[in-house]
Formats: sequence, C-alpha cells, structure tokens
Amino acid sequence: WGRVCVQVCGLDLVWSRKRQIVDKSSRGQRRVSKERANVMSDSDVVPADCLSIQEIGTVAGVFLIIAWVALLVTGLFMALKAMQVESESKKFYYLNAFICAVACYSYFAMFSGMGWQTVMGCRQFFYIRYVDWAVTTPLTILSLGILAGQDYATVFAVMGADVGMILAGYLGSVALVPAVKWLWFLLGLGLFVLVFLGIAREFRQCAIDHSDAARIELYSRVSLLVLISWSLYPVVWVLTSGSGMMGVSLESILYAILDCVAKVWFSFAIINHSGPYSSDAPIYSYKDEPEQQDGFERQYV
Repeated sequence: WGRVCVQVCGLDLVWSRKRQIVDKSSRGQRRVSKERANVMSDSDVVPADCLSIQEIGTVAGVFLIIAWVALLVTGLFMALKAMQVESESKKFYYLNAFICAVACYSYFAMFSGMGWQTVMGCRQFFYIRYVDWAVTTPLTILSLGILAGQDYATVFAVMGADVGMILAGYLGSVALVPAVKWLWFLLGLGLFVLVFLGIAREFRQCAIDHSDAARIELYSRVSLLVLISWSLYPVVWVLTSGSGMMGVSLESILYAILDCVAKVWFSFAIINHSGPYSSDAPIYSYKDEPEQQDGFERQYV
C-alpha cells in the first residue's frame, strides 16, 4: 500500500507540475500578446490581437435609426406612387423604391448589431454597408441612364465598373497588410473615375443629343447631386478604414448623411417633385416635339 501511495502521489505531483508549466506558458503567451499590442500602433493591430473593439456610440446609433426612418418613409412613398401613376416616371418610382428598400435592410441590420466584423485597428466594420452599395449604386446608375436615354450596353458597362469599385473598397477595408489595403483603394479609385466619366460625359452627352431642354436640365441637376455625394465616399474611406484617423462613430454618421443625400434626396429629385403631393404629370415635356416623344417611348418603354 505504501508503494501504491507513493506512485499515486508521484503521479499527482507530476500532474500538478505539468499544470503549472501550462499555466505559465499561457500567461507568457498572453503577456507577449499584450506587449505586441502595446508596441504596435492602433491601426496595426490585427483582429486576433484585439483586447477591445472600437464600436459605434449612442449618437452614431441615433443617426443610423434616423437614416433608416428616412429611407423607409421614402421607399414606401415611392412604392405607393408607382402603383398610382401611369406616366413615364413610373419606372423611376419603382427604382427609387428598390434603392431605398435595400438600404433599409442594411441600416436595420446595422443598428440591430448585425452585419459587422472586426478589422485592422480593432475597428467595428459594417460589411453589410458594402452589400447595400453593391445593389443600390448600380440601380442609381440605371436610373440616370434611363433619364439620359443612354443605350443599355453603355449603362451596363458603367454599372459593372461600379460593382467592381464597391468590391475593391470592401477588400481594401478588410485587408490586413497596409500595402494591399491601399492597392485595393487605388483600384477602386480608378474604377470610380470610369464611373464618374460615364455619368458626367457619356450619359450627359446622350441627354444633350435628345435636344430636350427639360431632360437636360433635370439630368444635369440629379447627376451633379450623385457625383458630388459619391465623390465624398472615398474621402470618408481614407479618413476611416484607410488611415483610422476618424473613429467608427463618426464614420457611421458621415456615411448615414451621404446615404440619405444619395438615396432620399436623389429619389425626390429625379421624379421632379416640388412637393410630396405634386401632380402626376410626366417627368418630361414633349408637347412641342411629339415625334421625339414617340421615338423615345418606342425605344425605352
């Protein structure tokens, strides 16, 4: 019995010694991880080393809810009007309704705490926002193309460049290597230049070729709104996901404001509304040129 006791006690001592070694090793790894996190700047900390995550605050959450309400009301209004009107603007009502509906999904997910992941710098990154943009921005381009009377081959080419731009922005946001991050940004910026030229030059020239003053004036107004608002998105990206100079709360606030401008304001601008209950008259006036109206309707209706 003494021999058995010695053996059992010996095993117990060996197990205790192994457990102490494992505990020391774990503490050493945690200490190394903390030291590594302290040595690296905040923007260089990979998600696996994050001890805490920079999340949006209360004010940013309020902005997300406000944007969601604005998009929801606009989307419902556009859908109801689309079922009532019988004019040329019917297709624009439907497109606006879809644009706002997709954005509503995105914003509801964001203020509900869904659709995000941790990226470099221990930042909360809402990837659902890029899913939203990958759907809504091509629909915006489609609306502009129809308004300008552009052929669908050119419209789809610009839409393809736009989707590539959004994908490059997402990949740059989740990249772990800074050099790769900025390469994705440059690629997306190059595609944005193509989108910009397509809207500002190709589409506009097509609208001018139709020799319709009402169409030209309306396209100039809504395209300028889109180009200015879209040009600010890369600036926000550089200051937030790119360099980390701004926090995630300010990032969400700025994106919410830009989304409301690029979607809500755009939706009412493109249907040429002076008020929420204006007449159902067609968006274009072709009374002076009936032949041109017939040709346009045969091509696009």
